[in-house]
This record gives sequence, C-alpha cells and structure tokens, in this order.
Amino acid sequence: MVEKATSSYHHGDLPATLVRSAMEMLDEDGDVELSLRAVARRAGVSSGAPYRHFPDRISLLSAIAAVGYRELMAELVARHPEPKTAADLGDLAVGYVEFALARGGLFRVMFAEGCDRTSPDRVAAVEAVHAYLGAAVGRIFETDNPSALATGLWSVVHGLAFLHLDGKLDTSSQQGIRDRVRQAVMALVSAKLA
Repeated sequence: MVEKATSSYHHGDLPATLVRSAMEMLDEDGDVELSLRAVARRAGVSSGAPYRHFPDRISLLSAIAAVGYRELMAELVARHPEPKTAADLGDLAVGYVEFALARGGLFRVMFAEGCDRTSPDRVAAVEAVHAYLGAAVGRIFETDNPSALATGLWSVVHGLAFLHLDGKLDTSSQQGIRDRVRQAVMALVSAKLA
C-alpha cells in the first residue's frame, strides 16, 4: 500500500513529487478526477505550490503522460529488447493490453485526457515508443513504410486495450485476454490478400 505524504514539503523535486502523487492517486482509483488542488493535498504542499511548476491541469497531465509512456516503454523493452518475430509482436501486444488493464487510470491520462501536444517530455516519450515499434516492424516485415505499418499495428492493439478496459471484451480470464490479443495480432500479420 502506498503511504500518503503527511508532512509539509520543504525541499526536493516538487514537480516529480506532484507527478508521483498524482500517479499514486490514479493507481488507487482509476476514475479519480485529478486537480492541482487534490494532487497538492496528496503531496502535502499548499494548494498554490503546484502552480510554480504546472501552470494548469493540462501541463500536469502532460507530465504524468510522459512518465506513463516511459513506464510502458520500459515494460515493452523488458519483454523484448529487439523484437524479431511476429510472435514477439504478439507478446508486446499482450504486454500493452496488460499495462492498460493494470494501470487503467494512468492509461486513460496517457490517451484519453487532453495533453499539451508540445510538451517536450511527452513528445520525446511518445517518439521513443514510435521508434521502438517502427524498428521492430522494420526487422520483422518487408515493407516500404515501417512507420505506417507500426502505427497501424499500434492502433489495433490500442483498440484492443480500450475494448478490454471499457468492458466491451471479456476480462474475466487473464489467459483469455492474452489469447485473444495474441490471436488478433497474429491473424493480422499472417493474413494474405485475396
């Protein structure tokens, strides 16, 4: 269980503390409405303290999303540092959906909340995921446009993540989820044009 900050904040890295506090709130209740005031309270700082680093809610959400993308990337790379087969892609797809289900609140901030599209940290984190997937697709498929194919595959897996997260697909069995995601990806990558 995560302990709440109870003492007043006097030193250290306040932006990181605020982001960490917000992520703890999301992990505890994925439907929590994040506000700068609530995050400040959780971090044990005055309600005005976050505004020194985050001028508005969108800038805080962008910082949270950047951390989420880096954590997602770390999980994918831990599964396969250099994916080389279609089966590896299936494993990555399963990892992506499992991340979404385990960290639903964070996942929604990453993808469903408004973020600052110019936030350097968020942009860099998203680009790292794109580059990783693009490189994997380039190694696995013969294609003139690995970036477009990677985006297409990501879109399918992302859709599967939200279909599971929103209860449109059965989540009663962890193995059932894994099988469904892996089978969907493998069906796509092995399909032949008529």
